[in-house]
Formats: sequence, C-alpha cells, structure tokens
Amino acid sequence: MKNSKKILILGGSGFLGNALYKELLPYFNVHATYRTGNDFFDKNKKFYQWDTETESLEILLKSLKPDLIISALRGEFEAQIYAHFEAINHILTHDCKLIFLSSANVFDAFTNYPSYEYDKTLSLSVYGKFKIKIENALLRLPNEKYVIARLPMVYGSNSPRIEELKILYDLNEAIEVFPNVVTNATSIAKFTQQLHYIINRNLNGVFHLGSTDLVHHSDLIDDICKELKLQDPLFKSVYNTNEDRFLALLPKDNLLPKNLQLTIHDVVKDSIKN
Repeated sequence: MKNSKKILILGGSGFLGNALYKELLPYFNVHATYRTGNDFFDKNKKFYQWDTETESLEILLKSLKPDLIISALRGEFEAQIYAHFEAINHILTHDCKLIFLSSANVFDAFTNYPSYEYDKTLSLSVYGKFKIKIENALLRLPNEKYVIARLPMVYGSNSPRIEELKILYDLNEAIEVFPNVVTNATSIAKFTQQLHYIINRNLNGVFHLGSTDLVHHSDLIDDICKELKLQDPLFKSVYNTNEDRFLALLPKDNLLPKNLQLTIHDVVKDSIKN
C-alpha cells in the first residue's frame, strides 16, 4: 500500500535524483524538479520545471506542501545555496523535513585518516566548502528537521562514472587513477535502498553511505575495468602526494542494518548489473 507522505526531490532529472524517484515512486507520493526542457519530464505530471538560477523555490514549496524535501541538486553554487536557505526557512515553519545529499569532499582537507559522521568538516576545495556551508546551516536546526547523507563516489551500471570509463576505453584514451588515494565507494542501487530505509524509519542526523571497507582508487578502477571486461585499458597515474591520502567516509554512530551495508566487492559487482 502506498504511503501518503509527499516527497519533493530537487534535481529529479539528475543521476542520483532520478534513481531516487524510481525507487520511492511505488511507495510514496513523489514529485520532482527538472531544469532543462525535456519531452518525458514535460509530460510527466509529477515533474516541475524549475531553474535554480532564475526562480524562487518558495512558490513551488507553497503550492506542493511536501512532507519531505530531498536535495539532489546540481548547478551553480550560489544559486543552490540560496535555494537551500529557502528550503530551510520553509521546513522551520512547516511540518516538513530536508534530506541533503552531501559529499566526502567536506573532509578533503584531512588526508591522514578516514572520516566519521560527527568529525569536524574542513575542505580545501570550492565544492567541499559549498557543501559545508549548507551542512552547517542544517546542523543548527532541530535534529528531527534534517538528514545529512554524505556520499563517496557513486558507481552502478548506468552511472556517469561507468559510462565515462567505457567512453575513454572506446576512444583509447587514458583513464586517470590516483594510486595514493585511499577511498571508499557505493553503488546507486544500494544508495537508493539506504535512503528509502532512512525515510521509512524517519531517521535523523548524519549518515555516511559508503562501503564498509577501503581501497586504493587505482585498484578500484582496475577491478571495475576487469568486471566490465575492458581488455588492457590505458591508465594514467596521478600522484598528488608521496604518501597515502585518505578521502573516505566510514559510518560509526549511525549504522544501517547489515543487509543495507556494502563492500567494495559489491560496488564492483554492481557496475555491470542491469
């Protein structure tokens, strides 16, 4: 039976947002935004064309009255920050909650160890600093008002990362790998299941939705290429440092059930699933 909870996915036409839309649609009253005109989305009554850079989010929120907002937005950072602050003002004055998809980059200034949910964030990248700005605004809210779901690299059979590997291979171009970067990853299939569980159980707080084990980036890409049966791909090794550098999210405080956890082996296997 379908739950009456009304969910609005911001960025429902992107890779993460669209996968979440498909996962949640059979169970909830799901709506989503898209930016660029597209026949499929234009005809789909559950999708709303909305441009972060030129339009206010408030009008859409007032007309839809969602119980839950999921932010899978991409695009210009300043426009995104403004939209998120509009969403935060809305959830403060309505019976509504926000799930924000964040990134391992909020920790990219820390290179000596993996990061856990409530570690201090610090980033050297523009992208990481942008994510931290939104995270900090959410962390000031009452706990029941938000979920911060931090993601490492996301793979899966139709993921942009896998498609890029195949294209580079077909063009006989070098695939960049980072032999000194220790990381973890996830698959799109497992990520959508994890978020579905978080919504069902009405969980709050910060979640690290990555594999439970770590791997060198170069080994991960090599294993995925083998799984995809790409014969003798060209690799270009990029060394930013002589030492191992960690960019990894591990869960410690907010652990999900065993069936919702995954390993690097699972990520590799999921790269060819249909």
